[in-house]
Amino acid sequence: MTQAIDAPAAAAFVSARRPTTRVLLAGGIAAGPLFLGAGAVQGLTRDGFDFTRNAISQLSLGDLGWIQVTSFLLTGALAIAGAAGIRRALAGAAGGRWAPRLIRVFGASFLLAAVFTADPGAGFPAGSPDAPAASLSWHGGLHMLSAMVGFLALCASFLMLARHFAARRQRGWALGSRLVPLGVLAGFAASSATVLAFTAGAALGLLWLTAITARLATAAPVAQN
Repeated sequence: MTQAIDAPAAAAFVSARRPTTRVLLAGGIAAGPLFLGAGAVQGLTRDGFDFTRNAISQLSLGDLGWIQVTSFLLTGALAIAGAAGIRRALAGAAGGRWAPRLIRVFGASFLLAAVFTADPGAGFPAGSPDAPAASLSWHGGLHMLSAMVGFLALCASFLMLARHFAARRQRGWALGSRLVPLGVLAGFAASSATVLAFTAGAALGLLWLTAITARLATAAPVAQN
């Protein structure tokens, strides 16, 4: 049984929901800058860390590792909140069903990365062997697997969002949402040559998530649920 809702009541309902949706979208906007900013500050101040040799994930190790673990947890929670906001903003739109789900998987991968830490190596933490780890530990393997699944899900979400932007004839955003996944995957593919390529690919994905979430926050209508 359904109950009719008059126009003023419906408008009031949408108005009441709008602040919550914007707060959720703000989480998605903040996730990337928080993670990258925290990683940059730590990387520049912690002994033995070298951006040309070490991945940001390794900052979870050592006495101050709790800072990076916290960064993983906050980033994951903010990305999941952003996914909820995107779901509301894109309700009924092209790509509006799968994009938020995939971004939620991406957020969950950060939570797993906080629990299953990366392996030491390449001189970090201080006192570790200068050479990269010869093989992955079980937790290091799970860390890498969660990162791989998470960023693949993020790339897939961008392709879903490209459909939304294309349907609205926002060609620049649609093109960017198709090209950024290529940049992310290229960075990951080149990580065997230099860890900076991996960092750059991850940063590109995180910053594009910030950009498109901000775009949706300013341009998309807010759904009623």
